[in-house]
Amino acid sequence: MTYSIIGSGNVGTALARQFTRSGISVNIANSRGAASLSALASELGSNVTAVSFEDALKADVIILAVPFMAHPAIAAAAPDWAGKIVVDAMNTYGVPSELLAGRASSDIVASAFKGANVVKTLNQLPAKLLASDPLEGGGRRVMFVAGNDAGATVAIVELVANLGFAPVTLGKLNEGGVLLEKGGPLVLQNLIKLN
Repeated sequence: MTYSIIGSGNVGTALARQFTRSGISVNIANSRGAASLSALASELGSNVTAVSFEDALKADVIILAVPFMAHPAIAAAAPDWAGKIVVDAMNTYGVPSELLAGRASSDIVASAFKGANVVKTLNQLPAKLLASDPLEGGGRRVMFVAGNDAGATVAIVELVANLGFAPVTLGKLNEGGVLLEKGGPLVLQNLIKLN
């Protein structure tokens, strides 16, 4: 599988560091263009490639590491997302609750990315902790995963494990995914699964 991170802020950079640490190739893109990421890509080494936004969308797995309100513009870049896995690594901090209208944020993302299999993960930890080595205290840092499509969820569970985390599957987006939303009981939980 091929991977792209959309967003080069704290979370996108933290994730790129995990890909580098794990020796997994990943593209990274932002709204300012590949040239704005050349220093970061150079710092992180050959596993991280700065690409254009358009080229990033060619990956099998697209990780959204952008502010939540930016996802509709990304979704509008393609009329159909069939065959893609979109990882919702976003949080809804600062998003007015009336915009969510009582819906799970990942359900809103799934509605925007027509045909994609959306998986919620990589959003529960602060960026500084997300960037650090997942090995801690004789175990691995837990990363929760939720998704509606079994195949997509398994693929992302494998990625999370390959990044060094201990994946814990929480079920569907409207079940486990809501536990990973703003104010959810699993957000900001730094749990360690002992080996």
